[in-house]
Amino acid sequence: MTQPWRWGAEAIVRRVRSGEVSALEVFESCLTRSRELEPNLGAYLDLAADDGRQRALAVDRKRRGGERLGELAGVPVAIKDNISVAGRPLTCASRILRGFVAVESATVVERLEAADAVIFGKCNLDEFGMGSSCESSAYQRTHNPWLHDRVPGGSSGGSAAAVASGVPVALGSDTGGSIRQPAAFCGVVGIKPTYGLVSRYGLVAFASSTDHIGPLTRSVRDGALTLGAIAGADPRDATCSHRPVADLMAGLEEGIEGIRLGVAEELEIDRLPADVYDAWQRSLAALEDLGAEIHSVSAPTLKAATACYYVLCCCEASTNLARFDGVRYGQRVPAETVDELLRASRSQGFGDEVKRRIMLGTFALSAGHYDDFYGRAESVRQALRRELEQAFERVDALLAPTAPSGAFGFDERTEDPIAMVLSDVYTTPASLTGMPAISVPNGRDAQGLPLGLQIIGPAFEDATVLRIGRAFEHQSAWRIDPLEEAA
Repeated sequence: MTQPWRWGAEAIVRRVRSGEVSALEVFESCLTRSRELEPNLGAYLDLAADDGRQRALAVDRKRRGGERLGELAGVPVAIKDNISVAGRPLTCASRILRGFVAVESATVVERLEAADAVIFGKCNLDEFGMGSSCESSAYQRTHNPWLHDRVPGGSSGGSAAAVASGVPVALGSDTGGSIRQPAAFCGVVGIKPTYGLVSRYGLVAFASSTDHIGPLTRSVRDGALTLGAIAGADPRDATCSHRPVADLMAGLEEGIEGIRLGVAEELEIDRLPADVYDAWQRSLAALEDLGAEIHSVSAPTLKAATACYYVLCCCEASTNLARFDGVRYGQRVPAETVDELLRASRSQGFGDEVKRRIMLGTFALSAGHYDDFYGRAESVRQALRRELEQAFERVDALLAPTAPSGAFGFDERTEDPIAMVLSDVYTTPASLTGMPAISVPNGRDAQGLPLGLQIIGPAFEDATVLRIGRAFEHQSAWRIDPLEEAA
């Protein structure tokens, strides 16, 4: 029998329910694997070994007692460390929250536990989710499991690396691409659901209007299973939709014969590097072989999407991060006056990228600049949403690369914020508009590192996006097994 750490979520649930393996055995297998790799990987800020064992034992007791097990029975799930887990550290990879312990769990964590999942640990990230490489963490760098001198992507780099190396499921957050881009870099599946499908309660806010929580898994089926478990209305999150959640597993295997897929002219995909463009062209051909129709569409505002996103996210970050002041919780630097305390605590507590975004956002929101920056960016967002909705009148989903390259090296882009920003050029549109999107592996770059294909759908058509992703994934020639590559 293969080691349990190699199994996906569906396989674990089936075997735990049947009694073929215990939840504790699964947990211990994943824990042993993760501890072996962690010195060279740096995916975790906290491993919940004792709590996880107790949770796994509780699942096993339920099975022995004949109780009905949940849809994620015995599945270890790693959690990005900007999502609250009661009794565990919550640092957001920032010095300003060093030593802070969450007093309650996020809604998504409560729902995972209600589904009999086992919380595995807290994953590293770019500080407060601000970054595209997992290099801005105050505590450690996470390395790409495929090649350790490359970044895993960001900001959910720890979550992606964890799934690519030994845990079947992780949760990440996606504000401008922070689930999808690291999923592409690490050769796993990353899902950003429709805004409002999944509660954000218990997620430390970065940019509230574009923050999403979603799963990273090794297959679309596992992603759909996990998303179904965490989705649904939540009275504690006023932005959470009250729509009934569709059965996301029901139509996954129906195929895509006759489905219409759009490619926006404004993406200028023909300007991609040759290896990425080749993978893109082969992906389109594969989708056509599956019966899909590829159409050209236009959304002129796409060209302004990334600039618009960075104005809005910096403005919202400036507001949301004002609470981290050294007074209420987290790091406090002693000082003689309150002003000095605030200045010293925030100066020492925040890293350079967070400071940069706070200052940019504060400037954009200041008197005399609000309309020029925030107001105009919000207008661009609304125009982009209208254009994409018009495009969806012609097609069922849109296609794009997930990122313009494979994983890049450490320190290549840290001194050039614009180059780092351009890592998100294909992912920001779905974040701005709240539309569902998935990244699935679609080949490798010239260095043999994974690339991703992104599928974007209309709001609340998450099931359609998943079905297209599953059909593409099902083509064996396009699958990548990161577990065979992780060192």
